[in-house]
Amino acid sequence: MLRGVVDRFDTAVDATVAPLRGRPLLDALAAVSSALGDRGLVWFLMALARRGRPGPRRARALRAVAFTGALTPAVNQALKRAVRRARPPRPAVPPLAVRIPRSASFPSGHALAAWCAATLLAEGDGAAPLYYAMAAAVSYSRVHVRLHHASDVVAGSALGAGLGLVGRRLVPADGGLMRRLETAGMRRPPDGLTTS
Repeated sequence: MLRGVVDRFDTAVDATVAPLRGRPLLDALAAVSSALGDRGLVWFLMALARRGRPGPRRARALRAVAFTGALTPAVNQALKRAVRRARPPRPAVPPLAVRIPRSASFPSGHALAAWCAATLLAEGDGAAPLYYAMAAAVSYSRVHVRLHHASDVVAGSALGAGLGLVGRRLVPADGGLMRRLETAGMRRPPDGLTTS
């Protein structure tokens, strides 16, 4: 029964998005958003831009990169292996130049990493709407380019936001761990912030 509900949801969302595909501007924005979400590139760049001088902003940026990079790939891959959901059918000639992953569809790793990083970066930051808007753009792009079912993206987004909230509790931005990371001079994220 649950599978039927999920399938109907995915079909309804795909029917809503279908008329938006094939529009050059929307297609380009979706392709760019999807590419920026690859390996968590956009989150590393945002964290780098927000790091500034030592203090809470830098601590939040380091926490977001470290926590997202360490946790989301493991959670994503474990769920993909457990669920093994097929990706949406693709046209014979893909209309958009995006990287085609070989992994299972559920959950969306892009959405998982996006919402985890955005939730961590947003804490106490006036740029929070920007982080959440970027997470939403990356998430939507995965449905637009037909690399995920809508339910994959919803699940990835919810899991990511939840992990971000857990990260806020486990690794407070003003805590000693963040000071040690700053002292160690962490400047780049662990390899592979996300895996499709």
